[in-house]
Amino acid sequence: MKKNVLLKIRNPKIIISGGGTGGHVFPAIAIADEIRRQCPGAEIRFVGAKGKIEMEKVPKAGYPIDGLWISGFQRRLTLQNLMFPLKLASSLWTAWRILRRFRPDVVVGVGGYASGPTLEVAARLGIPVLIQEQNSFPGITNRLLASKARKICVAYEQMDRWFPADKILYTGNPVREDIFQNLAQKRAEALTYFDLSPGKKTIFVFGGSLGARTINDAMVAAEKWLADRSDVQVLWQTGRLYFDEMRQSATAALPGVEIRPFIDRMDLAYALADVIIGRAGALTISELCWAGKPAVLVPSPNVAEDHQTKNARALTDREAAVMVADVRAKAEMIPAALEILDNPERAKQLGQKIFELKKANAAGRIAAEVLALAEQ
Repeated sequence: MKKNVLLKIRNPKIIISGGGTGGHVFPAIAIADEIRRQCPGAEIRFVGAKGKIEMEKVPKAGYPIDGLWISGFQRRLTLQNLMFPLKLASSLWTAWRILRRFRPDVVVGVGGYASGPTLEVAARLGIPVLIQEQNSFPGITNRLLASKARKICVAYEQMDRWFPADKILYTGNPVREDIFQNLAQKRAEALTYFDLSPGKKTIFVFGGSLGARTINDAMVAAEKWLADRSDVQVLWQTGRLYFDEMRQSATAALPGVEIRPFIDRMDLAYALADVIIGRAGALTISELCWAGKPAVLVPSPNVAEDHQTKNARALTDREAAVMVADVRAKAEMIPAALEILDNPERAKQLGQKIFELKKANAAGRIAAEVLALAEQ
């Protein structure tokens, strides 16, 4: 298929739309990079939401991006909700102008605020649409647009509960696969990079690209468990928003805790970790599968349809991770991680089972489908 695509469509035009969080943006960039690798002549443009992370990360990755005036719809009466109809109308109009000007051969939706208006307009204009659904429970936008998509790439099995079975492709979620190469050989480099001890077990704590209040607060309360554990050290990514506040805590002052606002070298963090604590967003879970390390998942309750809990259960049902409810994080998060560290056989089993769930070459499979649609 790839060979025919390269022969017939040398310069396809492709729009990738969506964002709002790193969990949407980084897979989208991975797809774009793979499209460009398979078809160097492809012209790729992004459509995102103004003021969101994609407006910074996408240009840094080397792609142009247009922004829509759009935001999420909250399930309560707020000024933002009252503005939503106006924002939606504005975004539909802007998306129509972008698509008419750029004239893409395919539009790819990766979820997030901007994805809905862009895919809706593309479908109305007769432009082939591909949806990439990262979660085990799809968001309302993708469920509404599924009937208009040509293909739907998913990361979990049994998604025909929500999507037409004949459109589904089980591809997995795109991750930066290169960062997981030779992790075991990177441990020494990681210890130096983070200034941590080679003789201690390491817990890596992070709350996604933006940080997570609950996880950070649980770390503030962790002194009672960590103060007497001279055999344990912690690498703690707070998120830039929380860093100044969190570094004032007693836990951050412990000799075995290294606190950072953001970690660019995630490969080294994964290489160093003996146990990982994080949220249960789609990108986080996909990367944890590739890392093959035991994980304690603390799903965020502040997401649509509680999809992070459903993501986490997809792992815990297979005994591939441990889940701690958000409301129980202060009391149970660190004890759960220490219990794993203190049980090497349990840690080994969790690492093996989560690694078995990884899906290789997801970006390559999705890119091939995008280019195949461009050929039609």
